[in-house]
Amino acid sequence: MAVTPVGNPYVESSDLVANYPGASEALAERIDIVGVNPFANAAARDAAIPSPVQGQMCSLNDDNKGYRYDGSAWVLFSGAGPANFTNTATGTYTTGGISYKYITFTGIGELVVDQAGFADILVIGGGAGGAGDASNTAGGGGGAGAHFVASSAYLPAGALTVTVGAGGAAGVSRVSSFNGNASAINFYIGVGGGAAAPAQGGPGYTGASGGGGSYGGAGGAGTTEFGNAGGTATTAGNRGGGGGGGSSAVGSNATSTTGGAGGAGAANSLTNSSVTRSGGGGAGTWGGGTAGAGGVGGGGAGGTAGGNNNGTAGTANTGGGGGGGSVTGSGASNGGAGGSGLVIVRVVV
Repeated sequence: MAVTPVGNPYVESSDLVANYPGASEALAERIDIVGVNPFANAAARDAAIPSPVQGQMCSLNDDNKGYRYDGSAWVLFSGAGPANFTNTATGTYTTGGISYKYITFTGIGELVVDQAGFADILVIGGGAGGAGDASNTAGGGGGAGAHFVASSAYLPAGALTVTVGAGGAAGVSRVSSFNGNASAINFYIGVGGGAAAPAQGGPGYTGASGGGGSYGGAGGAGTTEFGNAGGTATTAGNRGGGGGGGSSAVGSNATSTTGGAGGAGAANSLTNSSVTRSGGGGAGTWGGGTAGAGGVGGGGAGGTAGGNNNGTAGTANTGGGGGGGSVTGSGASNGGAGGSGLVIVRVVV
């Protein structure tokens, strides 16, 4: 079953039947799930769900446990606890009195789950490449890959395939870059970033975060809950491209002197260290202008102005977008490739 988008506090049985073909009303009543994104504690749950019904379930962050409403009270749900994997853990730690282990995938792999249950998952899609320049028009920055977090996500027992999406290829002169590729584990998917527009002019492409536009073109749209739109390019002055969107901020618009900066990424601490990923790529510029900076979280910077300079690639395993190419006078430069994605799975031990 797909994860309910962030912002929907619970799934009613009628919604389940309406939105998931094949789900019967009887099945829906049995798996009426509350709080797909866990509540902080019981008080927060009770405030959000003042009138629970029998069969509803939720999870709480303060004790990391699931509960089922039996018709009169919330009782500990013993049907599933923490998942367990038999792969060698990348690391372990204890915080808040709870011990965890986690595994990081930087390429295709397999998670072997011997005990079905709940886990916390981070899925980063591949970032898109930045565009190359076209004579005196700079390339836009690539959009960042999705920064998708699933808390208390259910994992079935078995060997689960893990896919880590490659970053999109960089664009060359007058040719657009390419979208990033999706990363996934089980039903949890982080889509790739949107490509930057070809530098002769046009809008960026849609992705988890949108690619930057070129020569007056608007940025591509981002996907709700995954990222943000790219920035708009200018036809004036140094004709900078638009910055690629990041997972937590839009790409900046170009000005007459500056290429747009990439949008900032988002931080996550499943490994017990806060790491920011999924930053958008900075755009290139022309003449004496200043190229756009890469977005915090692995976004590549636009090529340095003052020559036919290529954009910088997004950082590997961050989903960062690639930077756009810059140019002085006629000539050609390439964008930077997008950064590859990542998958992290954390369980309670």
